[in-house]
Amino acid sequence: MNLKKYLCMGLVGLLVAGGLFAKGGGDKASDGLTIKQGVLTVGMEIGYPPMEYFDTDGKTPIGFDVSMAKALVAKLGLTVEFVDTAWDGIFAGVDTGKYDCIISAVTVTPERQAAYNFTKPYIGNAQALVLMKNSSVTATKPEELGGLRVAYQAETTTDIYMTKLAADGLQFEPYEYDKVLNCFDDLKLGRVDAIVCDSLVAFDYIAPADSPFKLVWQGDADEVFAICLKKGNDRLTAAIDQALDALFADGTMLAISNEVFKMDMVRSARK
Repeated sequence: MNLKKYLCMGLVGLLVAGGLFAKGGGDKASDGLTIKQGVLTVGMEIGYPPMEYFDTDGKTPIGFDVSMAKALVAKLGLTVEFVDTAWDGIFAGVDTGKYDCIISAVTVTPERQAAYNFTKPYIGNAQALVLMKNSSVTATKPEELGGLRVAYQAETTTDIYMTKLAADGLQFEPYEYDKVLNCFDDLKLGRVDAIVCDSLVAFDYIAPADSPFKLVWQGDADEVFAICLKKGNDRLTAAIDQALDALFADGTMLAISNEVFKMDMVRSARK
């Protein structure tokens, strides 16, 4: 059956009663859509503020991606289950069916697009350089970090960025961490001299009035985040895209951005 025709038939009652999928009846459009009936299972590295991290109780996930995921499932007529997963194994989890999708600040790259399904983008991002406010470091951009101890999260686009600078001749001492929050902990403790990270993360750390950190450089917004699914999972990808479109249209995405970042960080992703 033609995929578009199948989706059209399955999504009858779109946005009726506040959800993309009609509830009740014998043949629900959500049947077979997700691994667990009625549940969107989400792989997430819950240690990447402000996108996803634990609240002060150490148990409750909060952050931009968490709020967005909850809004998404409300549109889809599903519930959500978060699976906390280390970043270095997060893509393997979606490949093996451990969860339906990854909502965890995943940057869209050509290599990833060849191996996975991606939804439309939902937020823009850039690289940023962060120092301590009382730092003696005079670097004003990553190219000036020669001879310094530079912290960043391993196996991310920042890792790729710093690896390229090293290949181009920049000599620095790399400190790679599993979680970005450890970069900031060690910068505060004086174990590293500088951090290169996503601008979305940098904004969160420098925002508090009593923050000991300062942003000294921000690159162009040259990357976007999107939701990642197993290659070929076109039905769920299309359904999530439709829900994302609805969240942009009704102002929910902007509201979440304003709540987390105190500014519009989502508009640029849809230009």
